[in-house]
Amino acid sequence: MKKVILFFALLTAFVGQAQILEPVKWSTSVNKISDSEYELVATATIEKGWHLYSQNVPQDGPIPTKFTFEGNSNYLKKGNTVEEKGHTIQDPVFEMEIKFFETKADFKQRVKLKGKAPFDVKGIVEFMVCDDSRCLPPTEVDLVFNVK
Repeated sequence: MKKVILFFALLTAFVGQAQILEPVKWSTSVNKISDSEYELVATATIEKGWHLYSQNVPQDGPIPTKFTFEGNSNYLKKGNTVEEKGHTIQDPVFEMEIKFFETKADFKQRVKLKGKAPFDVKGIVEFMVCDDSRCLPPTEVDLVFNVK
């Protein structure tokens, strides 16, 4: 009986210590530029102490942030996804100059509408985050932009 109680006590301790780290939360919004052009905005809210990497990272560096938009007959993508200025540092871990974001980052994609009806643009963002002592594996998050 003591072994069973000890087993459950240890199991509870291990489960209680396990944490799922999600230091980045994503939200979406849509800005109307003109009657036929809209801007899709993906906003990353980043917990203190963590940083999110740019879309433009040198080869052999961390996984860059990458946006993929599902094809849809209601719109055409205009150009590539644009990001804010961010911070550029000489990273001691990767031994290269790397751009990253702290606290918050907006990524913007312009689209040209083919019609007038409201629709959703679906996308996926893949990203990697690190703090001063560790990096989390790349993560994918589904995004939905409501174009009205």
